[in-house]
Amino acid sequence: MPFISKDWRSPGEEWVKTQEGWEKKKVLECTAQRYPAITNYNNTDDSQPKSWTAEGEESDKNTNDSVNRIPPHCHITIKCTREIAGFNGLSEAVRRLDFSSAVRDVRRFNYICALLELLVGGQRLTHLPGAAQKLLLSMLEQLADQVATSKQNLNALRALVMSVSTARESERRSCWGRPLGSRALWGHHDHAIARINRIANSIRIQEPGPEVVPKLHDLPEECIREILLRISDHRDLDAASSAWTMMASVCSEQRIWRELVTFHFTSQQSDAARAKNKDDATDDKDVDWKKLFHQLRKMYGLREDTQYAETLSLCRHCKCLFWRSLGHPCIADQCPEYRERLKEAGGPLPPHPVPPAAFLKFFSL
Repeated sequence: MPFISKDWRSPGEEWVKTQEGWEKKKVLECTAQRYPAITNYNNTDDSQPKSWTAEGEESDKNTNDSVNRIPPHCHITIKCTREIAGFNGLSEAVRRLDFSSAVRDVRRFNYICALLELLVGGQRLTHLPGAAQKLLLSMLEQLADQVATSKQNLNALRALVMSVSTARESERRSCWGRPLGSRALWGHHDHAIARINRIANSIRIQEPGPEVVPKLHDLPEECIREILLRISDHRDLDAASSAWTMMASVCSEQRIWRELVTFHFTSQQSDAARAKNKDDATDDKDVDWKKLFHQLRKMYGLREDTQYAETLSLCRHCKCLFWRSLGHPCIADQCPEYRERLKEAGGPLPPHPVPPAAFLKFFSL
């Protein structure tokens, strides 16, 4: 059986010059507003001299692209077969999903931080391709700018800066007294890390002026309790306890930790953990909920879907990664025949959430 594939004499990729360098046009189709085409280069015709065009027809096309922007999405290959052979590139997926803009979205900020922590920590950054390393450091610099502007999530930025600095120091003398890889690339990394450190060190959180009322210390204990009841991270409760004596007294209440146990764990999990503690009483009033929470956290771990306001989703029909709030061009919406088959099968399937660790499994890292 003949293998039908793209003709080797077919036109090559169309490249677009952006502020960050040359990039494939198909990769930037989802980020047309963030990456306006400065110049356009097309290597489709070898008989004519290669040229760059910044005016004329291409400018009209770029204007239309910026108006009719496609939602960020990325098609991935789940399984390679004889008929389908694909490769998922991390840098291309990061660009197509527009992670740089997601840094400035409060709903996706924690997701991007968790993803960067997985890539930067554990010496994984040095094992990535050079383009992916530059892209991740660029994302980290944009994240630092966002933290400096909003004065929020400073602890997350400091943890990432410490991780990338540790990775840089461990790689500094890994190969005959110098880093393994291109000297020019590591020089670029050193400048980027220095800029990120300067941004992180320049952040100063100042107390609001006297014109801002009421302040946190002016709120009654009932309001402080309601604020702490809406915190889902035990580390934030510990930090709040060390910041103010009233918060420390409220955090010591059993109700705070009981609500935290109910939020992260099911009743079956909590009952199983309480059954193992033979010394604990069966009555809820006599249970040490803080001790029970940490025991359940070590046994089952925390719910990952509750740590992020929005995560990436995987479409089960077109195998496409996308942000659920933005949507994506799906075959179920574009093909009437496929839509009819879905109705006969019982309707479309809901998208599958993709946490940061599951996202990295799509790539060969």
